[in-house]
Amino acid sequence: MARIYISIGSNIEPEKQLRFALSSLHHYFDQLIESPVYRSKAIGFDGPDFLNMVVSFDSDTPAEQVHDKLISIERESGRLKTDKQFASRTLDLDMLLYGNEMIDALHIPREEIDRYAFVLKPLYDIAPDLRHPVSNKSMTELWQDFTDDDQVLSEVSL
Repeated sequence: MARIYISIGSNIEPEKQLRFALSSLHHYFDQLIESPVYRSKAIGFDGPDFLNMVVSFDSDTPAEQVHDKLISIERESGRLKTDKQFASRTLDLDMLLYGNEMIDALHIPREEIDRYAFVLKPLYDIAPDLRHPVSNKSMTELWQDFTDDDQVLSEVSL
């Protein structure tokens, strides 16, 4: 059984989309642990603020099947995939970690973990002692070392 961490983000009807994502994930997976929700400015483009959070759960579902479920949930939300890395999103679901595994085909662990506050802070909130499988640093250490003061987060409620 693997502990799986998923980041959830949206800047198009974000409250509605995060609720939809949580409902969908609860349908597929048991006992989700949910981080607080954070508001942040769009990075890399001008657009509405994003709402972001991280959830975790334990599952025997293979990583590829979890990934496929995430894509299915994104499609159900109305998301259309584009080539643009930085663009508005109805819903963005990324598998950050799948246990301690490194799965190149799925980009696991995700590089965003220690690059963006909107990923690292909620991950730290729910798993401060979790160790990054590459750096072996805890989420606490990564958050304490995070230095990008331009990435301001404010905690919000859904």
